[in-house]
Amino acid sequence: MTASPDPRPLGQDAHGGPVQAFFLKPGTARRPRIVRGEGLYMWDDAGRRYIDVSSGPVANNLGHGNRRVLDAMQRQAEAVTFAFPSLFETEANVMLSDLLTSLAGPGLERAFFVSGGSEATESAIKLCRSYALAKGEPARVKIIGREPGYHGATLGALAVTGDEHQHAIYGPLLRAMPKVPAPWTYRLPDNHTRESYARHCAQALEEKIQSEGPETILAFIMEPIGGLATGALVAEDVYYRLVREICSRHGVLLIYDEVMSGAGRSGTFLAADHWPDARPDLVILAKGIAAGYTPMGCVLAPAELVRDVAEAGGFMHGFTYYSNPLSCAIGHAVLSELVERDLMANAAARGTQLLEALQGVAERSALIGDIRGRGLLLAVELVGDKASKRQLPLELNAPTRFQQIAMDQGLAVYSRRTSNGQYGDWFMVSPPLTVTAEQIEEIAAGLEQALATYQDELAGAGVLS
Repeated sequence: MTASPDPRPLGQDAHGGPVQAFFLKPGTARRPRIVRGEGLYMWDDAGRRYIDVSSGPVANNLGHGNRRVLDAMQRQAEAVTFAFPSLFETEANVMLSDLLTSLAGPGLERAFFVSGGSEATESAIKLCRSYALAKGEPARVKIIGREPGYHGATLGALAVTGDEHQHAIYGPLLRAMPKVPAPWTYRLPDNHTRESYARHCAQALEEKIQSEGPETILAFIMEPIGGLATGALVAEDVYYRLVREICSRHGVLLIYDEVMSGAGRSGTFLAADHWPDARPDLVILAKGIAAGYTPMGCVLAPAELVRDVAEAGGFMHGFTYYSNPLSCAIGHAVLSELVERDLMANAAARGTQLLEALQGVAERSALIGDIRGRGLLLAVELVGDKASKRQLPLELNAPTRFQQIAMDQGLAVYSRRTSNGQYGDWFMVSPPLTVTAEQIEEIAAGLEQALATYQDELAGAGVLS
């Protein structure tokens, strides 16, 4: 029997709505349909070109269509695409583990591969708990996070995430963990300098450990360079040293969430490398380690910690696709490109150029209040008044509106609000690590034009004087 042709237009469901677009509000315009990507650029089915200003969600570190990665993907697919690691070892897993841990450096000799950042956070949390039990410290059941902070979309990751808006929705489904303030460098509380506030936030961690009971604390989790929760926040150097000392003093594991900042984006392989006297105990990676070519995340841990857990009975945790050989082969090709093309050095050099270009834009724009970050992980904060650092009215949802204006002008920009805009409005400027000097100028010029368009719109509405 031959099936009757479906009379609905391509891309519509039985109710006339967009297929696989259930998350769109009724009446929302369809997003551009991307059909091709090459390097920094993407094209939709109407032939429009977009500059990938933010590497998607700060993930596509190598740009689109990298030949080495595509070839590695095909070779591994032709060999074997799946081998469950509780039964088999694969060369792809071993090769990626060796390369990744050599790049991460001493104290991070073991790697556990999963399918993304949220799974990596979950795995790190469980590994900390397993280690506490192996050491005979069963009372350690809490992981302290920062407010604001972001560590993933699953419930365990959300428990250590500092986002009041998300907790208002999903909080009843989880056990929220203690939080301490993030060490802001913009909009400081009264009577604080950047350094004094960094010290204050470190002291808040000490006090939280004491008030909760040091014997109950497993770990402290933080982003060494902020992602979408704090917009590329880089604290004062003293903060990292003090946090490391506090955690060591109380036997608390220090976890760096480097889902965005890792894999060379800050100009070093790990953002942790910028603070060698504050090395973490565990590191969470994702995004850049596979550069968007496959879903992938990872937990890096010390060999001694993993050995203790193994000797105590093993790590009771895993996923169907953990250490997937196809993903591992892709990750190895991505990191090989990172090393052999010296893309970390390019991230540092182009990051300096991008920062200087954006600072020039800020001098000519009424909307830019702050630019922060390191390497090619930068954020631009939007304000309604530069002198007072006043936000634009929350109901305008400035990051989303600017994102749409930028898209209309051919710039793919990533933005996200934390706690419904409670901490400010920003968008990420984080192009692939392959970006050239000429492309940096192209990005800066495009962003300046989009900001000018938004500024005119706000002035016309009477929001700006």
